[in-house]
Amino acid sequence: MIAAALCAASLPEQQQLHVNTARAGLCFTRTPLVSPCYSHAMDILWQYQFRIILLGDSTVGKSSLLKRFTDGIYSEVADPTVGVDFYARSLDIEPGVKIKLQLWDTAGQERFRSITTSYYRNSVGGLLVFDLSNRKTFDHVREWHKEVSEHILPHHMVYILIGHKSDLNKDRKVSRDEADQLAAEMGIRYVETSAKCNSNVDRAFELLTRDIYELMKMGEIVTRDGWDGVKSGLTAKVLYPADDDEGLPTAVAEKGCHC
Repeated sequence: MIAAALCAASLPEQQQLHVNTARAGLCFTRTPLVSPCYSHAMDILWQYQFRIILLGDSTVGKSSLLKRFTDGIYSEVADPTVGVDFYARSLDIEPGVKIKLQLWDTAGQERFRSITTSYYRNSVGGLLVFDLSNRKTFDHVREWHKEVSEHILPHHMVYILIGHKSDLNKDRKVSRDEADQLAAEMGIRYVETSAKCNSNVDRAFELLTRDIYELMKMGEIVTRDGWDGVKSGLTAKVLYPADDDEGLPTAVAEKGCHC
């Protein structure tokens, strides 16, 4: 009886999501990771929901990162994202605090840019992803950062720089020092990942989630009416700033890929 009620309650939200995107003329694909009944039951348990968007050129591996993080799978062949794909996963950030992540995978092609920009403003976090074996994708990181930052003014987004495909070390076109320098100039973290080897994928998302959560503790990020970047659940807790010695450095040494 309870399961049936939960399932029924989740249907209008899904239907409304498809109706709204259809009216707006958006190309949208929803990736069903769990059943509606389980999804709604999971929604009741989280304390906060963060909306996070993945940014970067086409073919850098944004979809592969998300599929590895949410489903634990990797495929050598991946269809290009058309418009925006949606994924979800929850993280236990500390005892008694579960964060539900809404993850938006954006198309990197220029022809979809008008669609993806509409999702910038309602996101609190962003992964700036480039391909370590493709120099141009690294050179475009600043453009992605600038475009998003301008669209969300006067608000701000918490970023992390991701050098993806670390398994292709022999084909590497961007050095670790170059990427570290760019991250330092933008004041954000840098992590090298490989969806193929499952290297540092979870860590990248966990670091970004923790950074957002710590900024909430300090009062620099708050929930706002009409903004979906951060939402409070039914059991949200009172937040207190972390001790200074608990802070994490901007640059973090990562384990390499050994697949």
